[in-house]
Amino acid sequence: MLIDMDMGLRVRSRALVCLLLLALLGTVTTAAAAPRTAAPAPDTATTTAAKAAPATASTAAAAAARWGDRRLDEVAFLTTHNAFTNYEDSRWSSVNQSESVRNQLDNGVRGLSLDTHWYERSTWLCIISFGSDCYPSDVYLCHGDCKTFAGATYALPRQTFHGTMQTVVDFLAAHPQEVVTVFLEDYVGADQLQASLGRVSGLQDMVFRPDQWGVRQRGWPKVADLVASGKRLLIFSDRSDREHLGVMYDKSWTVSNFWSLGDLGNDLSCVSRWSDVPLDRQEPGFRRLFTMSHHRNVPTVLTAALDNGAKLRDRIAQQCRSATGGRDPNYVSVDFHRLSDGSGHTPASIVAELGARR
Repeated sequence: MLIDMDMGLRVRSRALVCLLLLALLGTVTTAAAAPRTAAPAPDTATTTAAKAAPATASTAAAAAARWGDRRLDEVAFLTTHNAFTNYEDSRWSSVNQSESVRNQLDNGVRGLSLDTHWYERSTWLCIISFGSDCYPSDVYLCHGDCKTFAGATYALPRQTFHGTMQTVVDFLAAHPQEVVTVFLEDYVGADQLQASLGRVSGLQDMVFRPDQWGVRQRGWPKVADLVASGKRLLIFSDRSDREHLGVMYDKSWTVSNFWSLGDLGNDLSCVSRWSDVPLDRQEPGFRRLFTMSHHRNVPTVLTAALDNGAKLRDRIAQQCRSATGGRDPNYVSVDFHRLSDGSGHTPASIVAELGARR
């Protein structure tokens, strides 16, 4: 009798496990059929505004009053390193920023660095997460492999690339005077990136194509002209095979310093990220945009506060200005952009000061 009861219990236990696995597999199928996105679908008014690329006469006049005759290579923009790793968009355990991408934009950030990775749907992750990690195959924002360690190399909810880009386009639609640049550390195929960008409503009407505007022959346009044309979104990638998508190869259009201040934050030298593209490179009729990185190997609130004030300002003046032949950065990329050292200088104020110099 005891043997029969024990066997009965084991049979029922196995049946329950099988039912649980079937339920979870059903969740995977449902997730694949209805993909999740990192941002809600824009409403009709936002989408319409995003597609209305040409500016009105009043917008063009306001742009001329604000930007004057300054070209794109004569202005400076506050930029956030790993903008997607923040406490608000997802559950990251290690972050580079405190605010969501939208809040960064609302608080004056005009350059965003993002890491794109392909994530292949995983039934195993869905099962062991008890249904909380059942996402379809797509391009996501991960800081390393998208399956290695939740909170460190990726975060839940997973952040789709197209959802974050929709956030950028919606911001630009709501702020017709602004220009935003996205820098991609790109680990996906061109076809995968194309499919993801194709899901962003209004994006193609806003993308600025320096190759099609003849920038190499005529130089960068005035910022006011970008605003008047509605082409207020620039996208750069560290991959060279996607310029046909409007995603420019950064090594062809920019100069950039080596990204790290070192573990101790004491490497203040300003040397090129690319050995064959010096920071002071000169080309007839064309001046590359200068992207300046100023952050450590491992971001913390404390080290960012130490680095983001007087150290940043002095590094621009004493190292980077001479290394680039006397020019200032167009993009200043930092961690925790709202933190500073109490010197009275913040990344935002330093960028404003650079703009006033030109």
